[in-house]
Formats: sequence, C-alpha cells, structure tokens
Amino acid sequence: MAGAAPDPQAEATLESPSSGVVARVMLESPLPQLDRLFDYLVPAALVQDARPGVRVKVPLRSAGRTARGYIVELAPHVPGERTLSEVDEVVSPLPVLTPEVWALARRLADRAAGSACDIVRLAIPPRFVRVEKAFLARQAAGEATPRAEAVAPTAFALTGYSASDGVHLAAAGARSAIDAIATVTAVRASGDQQQAQGQEQAQGQGQDTVGHHTVGHWALTIAELAVGVHRGGESVIVAVPDYRDQLAVEQALESLGAGDAIVRLDARQARNERYANFLTALDGDPHIVVGNRSSIYAPVSHLGQIIVWDEGDSLQSEPLAPYVHLRDAALVRQEQSGCRLAFVSHSRSTDIERLVELGFLHPVFPAPRYLPRVLPTAEQDDADAPQNAARIPTAAWQAARRALEQGPVLVQVARPGYAPVLACQSCGHPAACTVCGGPLHVHRAGERPSCTLCGAIAANWSCSHCHGTTFRFASIGAGRTADELGRAFPGTRVIVSDGERTVLTVDDKPALVVATRGAEPVAEGGYRAVLLLDGPRMLARESLRVAEDCLRWWSNAIALSAPRAPNVLVGVGGDLAKALVTWQQEMVASAELADRRALRFPPAVRLATVTGAADTVAGALAELERLVTEAEWAKMDTLGPVPTGDGMVRAIVRFDYAVGASVARHLRALVVKNATTRRSKTGSGPGFRPPPTLRVRLDDSEIME
Repeated sequence: MAGAAPDPQAEATLESPSSGVVARVMLESPLPQLDRLFDYLVPAALVQDARPGVRVKVPLRSAGRTARGYIVELAPHVPGERTLSEVDEVVSPLPVLTPEVWALARRLADRAAGSACDIVRLAIPPRFVRVEKAFLARQAAGEATPRAEAVAPTAFALTGYSASDGVHLAAAGARSAIDAIATVTAVRASGDQQQAQGQEQAQGQGQDTVGHHTVGHWALTIAELAVGVHRGGESVIVAVPDYRDQLAVEQALESLGAGDAIVRLDARQARNERYANFLTALDGDPHIVVGNRSSIYAPVSHLGQIIVWDEGDSLQSEPLAPYVHLRDAALVRQEQSGCRLAFVSHSRSTDIERLVELGFLHPVFPAPRYLPRVLPTAEQDDADAPQNAARIPTAAWQAARRALEQGPVLVQVARPGYAPVLACQSCGHPAACTVCGGPLHVHRAGERPSCTLCGAIAANWSCSHCHGTTFRFASIGAGRTADELGRAFPGTRVIVSDGERTVLTVDDKPALVVATRGAEPVAEGGYRAVLLLDGPRMLARESLRVAEDCLRWWSNAIALSAPRAPNVLVGVGGDLAKALVTWQQEMVASAELADRRALRFPPAVRLATVTGAADTVAGALAELERLVTEAEWAKMDTLGPVPTGDGMVRAIVRFDYAVGASVARHLRALVVKNATTRRSKTGSGPGFRPPPTLRVRLDDSEIME
C-alpha cells in the first residue's frame, strides 16, 4: 500500500482536486515490482461506481499508457498531502474481486513468493459485456439466476456389504459420507474454529447406477456430503482433477436432487459460459461449485464446506506462476473463512499424512471396512518362473478368462500409444532419429517407425552404436496391448481408453478395457477383474512421489472393481502390495514421510528452487544468507547450484516451515531487485543479450525431473 507512485512505471503526476476518495488499485501486470497497491484519486463522476472489487482503467507514467486493475479498497483523500493521478474509467460496476478472494490471493502469493495478480487472473475469468449486462438486468428485475431443472432424488441403500449383495451397492462410500457430515457438524457446533478441520476418507470399492449413469462410490460420498451442507444454507466448493471426475460428481449431485444448486467452473467451458457461471457464484445465494483446481477461488458467499477429491493428482498442481497447489489454497481458504474442509481419496498422500500426524486433519475411514481382493504376482511361490515373470503372467490370464464369462475386465497399462519407445534389436540402445536425434516410436499397428520430435520416417535407419538395422519394442503402449489381448481372446470386444480415445463408461457385457492410468472408464456394476500391468516400469520413474503416485493409480483402478472381484497386481510386491491387500495405504504414506524427514525432503520441509545465470544465483544465495537471521539460517540449507542444460543453473534452498514466511519474503525481494536492476548493455544488435532473469519457485516437489 504505497504512496503516490514512487515506481517510474506506476502512475502519472497530475493535478487533482483538493479532496475526494482514494482508490487503492491492484494492477494487472506481470512485473514483480508492481505487485503492490497504488493510490489513485477517484473523480467525482466515478465515485458512485468506484467500489472495492470493480475493474478500472488507470494511467501509467510513461508514454501516456494505461493499465487495467481492480479497486481493492477505498480511503479518504487528505487535502494537501500529495498529488495523485485520477482513475480513467470504471470498466465494470460489478465488484468481481471479493474481499475474501483478494485476501486469499494476497496470502497465497506471499507464501509462494509470487504476485497476487497472477492468482487473481486464475480466480476471475475474462469479462464478457453481453453476459454481464444480462446478469445485471436480472438483478435489477429481481429475477433468480437461471437454474438447471432439478432431478428427483434417488434412494440409496446405506446398509453394509455382504458377499450375497449385488455388485451395485457397497456401503463404505455412502456411510462414510454420513460419518463425515456428523463429524464436521459436531466440530462446527462446538465452536472450535481456531484449528482447521478436515477429513481424509479412504473410500471403498464399487459403483452405483444413478438414473441413467454409472458413478463410483467416491462421487456419491462427495455428493452426499455436499448436499448435506448445502441444505443447511451454506455454499460448497468441490475441486476435482479433471472433467471425468467433474462429470461423475455432477451426475451424483443430480441424482440426489441438487442439480439446481450446481455451478460449474472449469477451463473446458466456453469463455462466455464460464464468466456467466462465475457471476452466478457471485450472486450471494448458496451454491455447490464443481470444477478443477481454479474453482477453489470461486467467490461464493456463506462458504460452509470445501471438498477436494484426489489432491495427490498432478493435475491439482498449478502449472502457472506462482505455482500454488490446490491443497495449499484449500488449507489457507479454510483458515480464513472458518469453513469445513475434507480431502477425499482412495490413497493418502504424504502431504495429507503429515497434516494427519500433526493433528491438523482428522482421518475418517469407511465403516464397515471393506477389503478388496488383491493378488500380487510378485508374492507367488514361483514368481520367477517364465510363465509368471512375463508382462501378463499366467495368473493374470486365468483371472481375465474367468472374469470375461461374467462381464468387463480392466487392464491398466503405463503408456498410451502403440509402441512409445523403440530400441535396437542387436544392442538394446534406444533408437534415435537419424535426422534430429529424437526418439522413434510406432503410432499404430503396421505403421513404419517415425520420430517423435520431427516426424521423419525411419526408412533406412541404422543404430549409431552397433549399426544394427532392426528394431524391437522397448515399451508397449495401450494400442499394442489391445492388439495382443484381441488375438489372445478372439471374439471379445476390446476397448481402448487413453489420452487420444476418451471412454467414460462401459456396460456390463464382456469386454477387455485397456486404459492408461487415470483414463479408466467406469463399468456398470464394476469390473469383474482388474489387471494392473507395467508396475515395475511405473516405479522406475525418477520422482520423489513415485511410490505414492503408483499406489494412488492402482487404488483408483481397484476401486472400479466389483465386490470380491480379483485385482491382479503384476510384478510388484513388498510394502506397496501389502498396503493394497490390506487397503491401508496410509502405512506407505507414513513410511514415506518418515524417510523424507530423515532426508529433509518435502513435505517434511519446504523447498525453493532458484534458477538463473550462475553469478545471479550465487549472488542471490549470498544475499539471502545476509538477509535472514542467524537463527533462521540454522533451519536452512542449500543444494547446488547445478547446470540446467540451457546455460542456467539451479539451486535448491530447503527450510523449515517455521521460517517459511521470512524466506518467501526475502526471496521475493531478491526477485524484485533483480527485475529492477539496470543493465549496462542495451539494444537489439547482434552482440546484445537479454539480461538474465532470476526465477524462484517454492514447494516444487518434482525436483528430480
């Protein structure tokens, strides 16, 4: 909150009236040095429309330029104190930036050493004048916002599962929703708002048919929890990773008669539709907002519940600066609003395990507990036998053959495509394109190998190591697996679901469904068998989170199986297999967290990756050590710098949570200082090089990739 434009790019110095109202404006600018509030005088003609949260256009000092922004707050102007520029225009009279969302954006930006405007850009979609005029006309006429037609509630059995029950109903998901509602209601009624509350729910298996749709129990659990809170007159935000999950939650909500309360917010919507739904969430009525990670910033009033499904999914991590994870945004918003918070998943992440062990979150498990039937082939007595060491061992073939007599079988694979990776038949070295050196692949059956990067056909290919001229498949994708299974089971339907071919549901007739992780369709009545292939290949990925990611992928696939259906885990044993067999994934999360604490890796500590030119990074690290106190430096250490391959270097600063606010503040100051430092070389000639930019990213857990 600064005075009259000390920054040369911020404001112009103009004569202003002797008194009036001062608007403190957040500018929409990517420049880190402009990440603060600037004071502008509101002309008398704009006083009526100039309210906190509205869009405005304001002048900048240089070249008569203007910038857009939002009024954050208003204050009286003290005559004679200083001379301010005037607001040029109130772009829209709608206060789209609510105080709660602004406070959330500011807090998250400070925590991530980023700019608040970057978060506001995610929270508020672009303006559409026609949509806005229609919304204002409805408000002026006192009309309600158009709703979808309500669907009559569907009754669900909440009794426990037994072996003689049908495959459509398993009570773990439905009953745990009621338990969660009772828990958070009791906490709310007790007035204990000083500590954040949340629930981590490990859901059971099975699907239910709601209306004409088939959804998993996890979606019904979320829907029942959301409807219970919404009927109390409060709003709910449900954040899911992708459109498949979003569709399942919406269908479950409609089946419970809450279709008229749904407000959909996601990046797949047309821009005008998204803005219309955003304005609906802003109208003051209680809503159930369903969307992807950006829906956590929905401007709903009377927020009573935040529900996050599968927070460990990589899609819940924001790829744009300042890279705020949905989990962190949900925790901060819960703290600021005092609402309830539930993290729902089949497999717990180490981040949630840390909060559970700290007592910040309280786990809620399904009741009664349900154990899937998981068969790890690596634990067999003759696991090393040739027939059992194959990619699809004998046990998996037999399970699939028996299950196909009753219904569909799911086969989960690691990679999409046909043959994503080729290798030399003679020496085994990865096959590289002779034109650009990129990797070769085969896109579909009968197709000649081509380069993944430049697309060149490998017509006269020879290995650069041994001069061999023949290939072999080093990696088999979903397409090749589907071909092999089709030949092994003639006359059986084969369905492929991956990034290129989207399949959301399948019927209960016999079929082999080959899907990549995360793209598995929901089967009516559940899959009669699930084959989890390529486990060792998935675990070979270099990542801190590889174990918990694989456990989550496998758990989500197992959750699609019918009660007591076999789930064959191929090639994986040990603690991961034990966790799936006992359905106690939290054991792996706890063990992983203990290892991270010993090694000082996230989430046991926080990280900051500092990237830039070698001298810039070295100078930033040295200055950071001077800025922090001796006690704070004792809780910090650095790794690197190491080259990144593009002429830059990267260093990693590790620090305890207790000093996180101080470290983030100092790193942000260093970024601003680097951005405003004058360079000696200017111009655009052959000898000109643009100045290096210091980049800082906090809490990047994928530092090995």
